[in-house]
Amino acid sequence: MKLLEFDSVSLAVDEFGDKGSPPVLLIAGATQSMDWWTPDFCQLLAAEGLYVIRYDQRDTGASTISPPGRPDYVGSDLANDPLRILDALGIDAAHLVGLSMGGGIAQYLGATEPLRVRTLTLIESSPIGGDSGELPLPDLSLGAAESELPVVSNWNDASTVIDYRVEAERPYRGSFGFDEDRIRAIATIEFGRTKNIESSMINHFLVAGDTEVDPSTITMPTLVIHSDSDPLFALPHGEALAHMIPHAALLRIHGMGHEAPPPKVWDVVVPALVDHMRGYRETATSGAAGSDE
Repeated sequence: MKLLEFDSVSLAVDEFGDKGSPPVLLIAGATQSMDWWTPDFCQLLAAEGLYVIRYDQRDTGASTISPPGRPDYVGSDLANDPLRILDALGIDAAHLVGLSMGGGIAQYLGATEPLRVRTLTLIESSPIGGDSGELPLPDLSLGAAESELPVVSNWNDASTVIDYRVEAERPYRGSFGFDEDRIRAIATIEFGRTKNIESSMINHFLVAGDTEVDPSTITMPTLVIHSDSDPLFALPHGEALAHMIPHAALLRIHGMGHEAPPPKVWDVVVPALVDHMRGYRETATSGAAGSDE
């Protein structure tokens, strides 16, 4: 991992694969560090001939931290951080894969910076603008679960905070159930890397929503991956995205919750991602060959 410096902001990035391969930037959801895109998942993509980049958003992991409850940035700062990373790494355009809030960031960049985006993949996300019609509200169980989270009096106490993190993730499980050992392992790594996990848990939800765009204006190839058991954004949210974005494809996943794809679905998700990105590469290569004739 390394830190990229931008004026008063530092963003931690991690890279997998050959830097000469097509670049893929993974954008995590709210409160999540890059650790939720696990190294074994990144390595699977890299083994398919992709240059994979994951990063800590502000207030997560080793990136810049604001005081808890007082983020010193707005939504557009989070949304434009991927461009800062691509610029720093000398990348003109990348495949963007966004989870939940990261999917919102990917939508924003797809609509506002189309020359910087090769393809979009939106996982467990929801339209961030436009006319999506009436969509289901989050499952009532999420509110009840949040009210029952353990109180953390000391955010530096590893055992307490890791327990809290595990319980915060549990309600978002799908019908596959909850892999507590895996989630606890990720939470433990995240705790060890994070400057102030209280800020991670709070600040993203306080950022002003100033990044609304109409998904129907997105023109690059888009794959929507959505679970049939997402308690936050039920399947109609993904179906709406796939309907609004011209020529988007929808991959319905059975059993996954509101989470980065777990190992149980990698045999479906990884080939879909690779085929989606390879389709762009084959089209680009064909177009370039045609222009040379």
